[in-house]
Amino acid sequence: MAIWRFDAIGTVWEIESAHELGADARGRVDAVIERFDREWSRFRADSDATRLGRAGGTMLSPDAAPMLDAYRSASDATRGAVNPLVAGSLVALGYDADYSLVAGEPVAADARWTDIVAWTDGEASASAPALLDVGALGKGRLVDLVAAELADVPGDLVVDAGGDIRVRGGAVRIGLEHPYDATKAIGVAEVQDAALCASAVNRRAWGDGLHHVLDARTGIPVRTWAATWAVGTDAMHADAVATALFFDGGPELAAQWGVEWVRMSTDGRAERSPGCPVELFTAGA
Repeated sequence: MAIWRFDAIGTVWEIESAHELGADARGRVDAVIERFDREWSRFRADSDATRLGRAGGTMLSPDAAPMLDAYRSASDATRGAVNPLVAGSLVALGYDADYSLVAGEPVAADARWTDIVAWTDGEASASAPALLDVGALGKGRLVDLVAAELADVPGDLVVDAGGDIRVRGGAVRIGLEHPYDATKAIGVAEVQDAALCASAVNRRAWGDGLHHVLDARTGIPVRTWAATWAVGTDAMHADAVATALFFDGGPELAAQWGVEWVRMSTDGRAERSPGCPVELFTAGA
């Protein structure tokens, strides 16, 4: 397998293909990522998401309906814990466009976010300034878009964006990294023609116990669960479930979407869905 490694949207990507990707295929991937980032990144001053955060209004994007439909389902399942307006507390805690990592007071997101944010198949709008954070599922969505862009590339394909992975073709064994020791795995998943997405509190962590997985209802980082993994037919829904699993209602959302999952608590115990095709090595398996 040929491997193409590059940095984009703040993470390392690896695309494995049966043959080395040519300049045309790489250019198309670059264009897909740039378009998505220009629309949805809250870390770019020139993005549509940043503009909505400053003044409200409308942005055009083919990703609006798929992502915000999924957000609404995740928000309903977790009783508001997953909410795209969590961006306000992430910024307040220092995870801002400048990566200041200087923490202020957390802020709760508006639970009635669907009264402020509306969307159709091709656009999203905000009736007031509303900074959106699509981190709960956006990377998974982009992995799906990149995989779709490479649909004409023959043979097996693996698209890996910092642990959000989509596999086409032959089965791939993927270790589930221990959240407190990156040299260890708590289990192994075998993924074929599917996606595996992960989230953990040790990623994007700073200050005194701060990390990027917040309960939008309080603006405070979660404390019960340390890491989650979700296996689904597409990466966007697997990514959304990986986020929702930090809260009550996450397992129910996974069942609704047919996503299998594993999660590990901060005291080291693991839970998984009844049909999860993962071999676990840790307590509670």
